[in-house]
Amino acid sequence: MADTTAPTADTDIGAATPVEGAPEGLADAKTRFGKAIEEAKAGAAALKDEALGRTAAYKDAAASTASDWQEQAGAYASQAKEKGAELAKVGKTKASDALSALGQTISGSAATIDEKLGVQYGDYARSAARKVQETAASLEAKDFAELGEDLKETVRKSPALAVGIAAVAGFALARLFSGSDKTDA
Repeated sequence: MADTTAPTADTDIGAATPVEGAPEGLADAKTRFGKAIEEAKAGAAALKDEALGRTAAYKDAAASTASDWQEQAGAYASQAKEKGAELAKVGKTKASDALSALGQTISGSAATIDEKLGVQYGDYARSAARKVQETAASLEAKDFAELGEDLKETVRKSPALAVGIAAVAGFALARLFSGSDKTDA
């Protein structure tokens, strides 16, 4: 019987270890198979490195994009805050002007009320006109922080009154906007 030498654990499968009595083609096949395994290992390592590189690049791109979006969101928030403050100032001025005009209208009507309903009702009208004009002046003089604190205090003291005022204001705004739609059509 022919003595064949088998590879041991210390030798690589792909190493060209001649087997006694084995045909020359078997040794050549083992050599090629070993080289193919080494090439596959090298290819897998290269793919792994490429995947890690692409992952890092995508991660960096995502972080950069997120940072850009965060900056843009901050800029938009700042613009919205500025625009909101401008609109609030315009609204405060318009409300103050409207209250002042209402006070003047009521005050101008006091003489007519005196003649038609009596002096007592005319005095009520003058008192109401003064109160409306004082409110207009107070509204114009205060900044938004003070107005916010006044509003909070009013709601704390009489929540029912605050709900009633909000309902009336909502109704008035709804009528105002629904009326403007009908005239535009």
